[in-house]
Amino acid sequence: MGNASEIFLFVSRISKDNDFIMATLYTIFGVLSVLGNGILLFVAYRKKSSLKPAEFFVVNLAISDLSMTMSLFPLAIPSAYAHMWLFNLTTCTVYAFCGVLFGLCSLSNLTVLSCVCWLKVCCPNYGNKFSYCHASLLVAGIWCYAGVFAVGPLSGWGEYGAEPYGTACCINWHAPNYSAAAMSYIICLFFFCYIVPCTVIFLSYTFILVTVRGSRQAVQQHVSPQNKITNAHALIVKLSVAVCIGFLTAWSPYAIVSMWAAFGKSTDVPPMAFALAAIFAKSSTLYNPIVYLVFKPNFRKSLCRDVAHCRSTFCRCICEHSSTQKGTCKQTHHIDECNSTRLSNGLPENHRTCRHCPCTETVTGANENFTDYSPQQTARILQGSVHTEVAVSQLSNELQSDFL
Repeated sequence: MGNASEIFLFVSRISKDNDFIMATLYTIFGVLSVLGNGILLFVAYRKKSSLKPAEFFVVNLAISDLSMTMSLFPLAIPSAYAHMWLFNLTTCTVYAFCGVLFGLCSLSNLTVLSCVCWLKVCCPNYGNKFSYCHASLLVAGIWCYAGVFAVGPLSGWGEYGAEPYGTACCINWHAPNYSAAAMSYIICLFFFCYIVPCTVIFLSYTFILVTVRGSRQAVQQHVSPQNKITNAHALIVKLSVAVCIGFLTAWSPYAIVSMWAAFGKSTDVPPMAFALAAIFAKSSTLYNPIVYLVFKPNFRKSLCRDVAHCRSTFCRCICEHSSTQKGTCKQTHHIDECNSTRLSNGLPENHRTCRHCPCTETVTGANENFTDYSPQQTARILQGSVHTEVAVSQLSNELQSDFL
C-alpha cells in the first residue's frame, strides 16, 4: 500500500451503508455455512462406513465450501465494516488464491457429480462399476484442476489484486487491458471454469430427466412399483432443478460482471456490480449443503437419527439430574415441614403421622409427648369463698352463653 494507486484500490469504493450491509450478509452466510457444512461433514463421518462412492463428492463439496468460509469471511467481514482493506498485500494475495482455489473446487465438484449421476442413471451398466477408487481419483483430479487456475496468477499467468469495490481481493479483472498473459488467463478461466461446467451440468441433468421420464412411462401399468419409482423420480427432478438453479444463481452474476470488466471498458463497470456478484458467489457456500441435506434421503435420515439420539441423551441426562435434585429437595422440605408446623402457643401440631413423608423420629416423639393433648378453655367459678376451675364444655348451655 505504498503508492497512490495501491491506496486507491484498497479503500472501499462503495458507500459505508452498502459496506455495512455486505458485512452483515457475510456474517450471516458465514455462520450458516459453518453450521450447514459442519452438519453435513458430521453426518458423513457418522455414516462413513456406508458412504457410497458418489457421496465422496458431496463430502468434498462440503470441505471446499467450509474451507472457503473459514479462509475468506474472517478477512472480508472486518474489512467491510471498516470501509477499507485492513490487511497487507501478501494477505490480499493469499485471500485471492484461497477464493479461486476453493471456489473452482466447488464448481468442478458439482460438474463431476453431475457426470457421475448421469453415468449411474443413464448408463447403469457402467455406473454400477463406479468404485471407491474411481471416486478418489476424481476427487484428486478436482483439486488439481482447481489448483492449476489458482496457481496461474502466482506464476505470472494472470494477476491477483484488489476487487474493484475495494474491501476484498480476487483476480485482477483490469489486467487484460494491458497484459496479453492476463487476457489469455481470463479467457481460459471463463471457458473452462464457467462455460464447460455449465454445459456439462445442464446436459447431464437433461439426460437424467429424459431417462427418468422414459422409465416412468415404462412402469405406468404397475401400481405399487410405480409409487416407489414416482417418488424416486420426483426426488431426482427436485435435486436436478435445485443444483442447476444454485449453480446459475451463485456464479452467473460474477461471470457476467467479470467478462464485462475484462473484455469491455473496465472503468464503466460500477463497483457495486462486483460487490453484488461477490455476494452471490459466496452464497454458494450456504446453498450447497442445504440442497444435499434436503434432497439426499440417506443424509437426511442419518441426520434425523443423530438428532433424535442426541436429544434423547440430553433429555435423559437432564431428567436424571432434575429427578435427583428434586428428590433431595422434597425430602428436605418434608422434614422441615414436619419439624416446623406449630400452634400459636408454641406447641407442635398433632398430626399423629406426617402426611408427606416418613419423618419417623419427629412424628414418634410428637405422638409420645402429645398424644392426648387437646387445648381446652377453662372458667374459674367463685362459689362463696371457694374458687373452682371448670372446663367450659362442662358448663350448662346458659352459663356457656353467658361466659362466651
